[in-house]
Amino acid sequence: MSRNDVMASTNTKVVDDYSLSRVPEDGKNPLWKVVMVRLGAISCLPILMVGAQIGYGLTFWQGFFAVFVGSILLQVVGWAVGTIAAKEGLSTSLLTRWTGFGKFGSSLIGLIIAITCFGWFGIQNSVFAEGLMVASGMFNLQVWSVIAGIVITLIVIFGFRFMSYTANIFLPLFAIGVFYAFYKMLGGHNIGVLMTEPAPGAALTMGAAITVVAGGFILGAVITPDMTRFLKSGREVFIAVLISTFVGELVFYTLGSLMAHAQNTADVAAIMYGLSGALGLLLVVSSTIKINDVNLYVASLGITNFFALTFKRQFNRGLVTLFLGVIGTILSVAGILNHFVTFLTILGVTIPPIAGIAVVDYFILKRSRAELDESREKGALPESVEIWNPISIITWVLSSLFGYLVTSIGIPAINSLVASAILYYVLMKIFDKKLKNAAAVHGSKEEMGDRKYASQS
Repeated sequence: MSRNDVMASTNTKVVDDYSLSRVPEDGKNPLWKVVMVRLGAISCLPILMVGAQIGYGLTFWQGFFAVFVGSILLQVVGWAVGTIAAKEGLSTSLLTRWTGFGKFGSSLIGLIIAITCFGWFGIQNSVFAEGLMVASGMFNLQVWSVIAGIVITLIVIFGFRFMSYTANIFLPLFAIGVFYAFYKMLGGHNIGVLMTEPAPGAALTMGAAITVVAGGFILGAVITPDMTRFLKSGREVFIAVLISTFVGELVFYTLGSLMAHAQNTADVAAIMYGLSGALGLLLVVSSTIKINDVNLYVASLGITNFFALTFKRQFNRGLVTLFLGVIGTILSVAGILNHFVTFLTILGVTIPPIAGIAVVDYFILKRSRAELDESREKGALPESVEIWNPISIITWVLSSLFGYLVTSIGIPAINSLVASAILYYVLMKIFDKKLKNAAAVHGSKEEMGDRKYASQS
């Protein structure tokens, strides 16, 4: 093989980013790179606004407790699913093939996650563009939407490596901008007094505050595998999730809460933008760019998995990213996606149960562990996969409905996740311990979706 062939092969792997295969040992990343990407996705203006919302309705220490509890819930979920990914080197949608859902279920999950993240990419792109227009005073919303969409798409085409570069640049810039805004907004206020005074706004219940924290980032916790598959061990996953979750949540809660107390308002973002054009521009760019690249990246992985299973076609993840980026940008310019916020919110309720089912199947039932262990030694995917698992699909639907309908107690997202874990375990024990063997296809290319996905992806 010539040097040019080797370089071309390497570039293809970089762009495809192991979308349909395990991440090999030489493809793993240092812990700090994964921490920066995940922390960058969490450290954004929406988190700061959540901190202000909670701080406006609770005393500082009441709010701190709510954020701490919510962060623990996110830590547990992210660590559990992230550890599986680090060991197996598989993305979220690909991993679900062998953690309870089978071929059909994995295809459906990939599509739902992709639609959800793609929708939020388009909506965030509109927010990004609007912030750029207001802060810069130049062009119109449509022009900035195109510019923002192109920038994010180009970053994501080249995968995790370029997303890491982006986080390394924009996370420090965002922190600098936020701390400067914090300094300006605090003015002559005494921090000690702000931390002990009553809530400045209408009272918020502790349960509602925890719900805002845990429910607001549960999607990010469930798709943790898309980041942590680049780590080497569960220990690294624990550290990465711990730092990104607690630093991101607690630090920005503290800043947002104190800003809300000092300014006597929960809408601190509007005040921050108004401090100066340059600062507003810095905050918009540094906040949005590192969370929206994650949205598009996860969507590209989900769609790649969906087409591989449903249509037996392997599409390069870079090309899928380009397609999604162009379509998302067009819809963003047209303003269409802004009408789908409610739909995406409802769709988000279906995602937490995925984690509950996957964790129970992998760690407790261990239905595909033998195949995963054997294939991992070869650096390939298992050569067998069940077509579908009706128990997981039934559990998924019922748990999603439970999370959507039961809102009077607990946290809807966590309710659906816990319900899915319990229900899946019970149903699997009751109905068919040998369900996987009955539905599995061993060595059948047709039903497997072509075995080349196991050896070449």
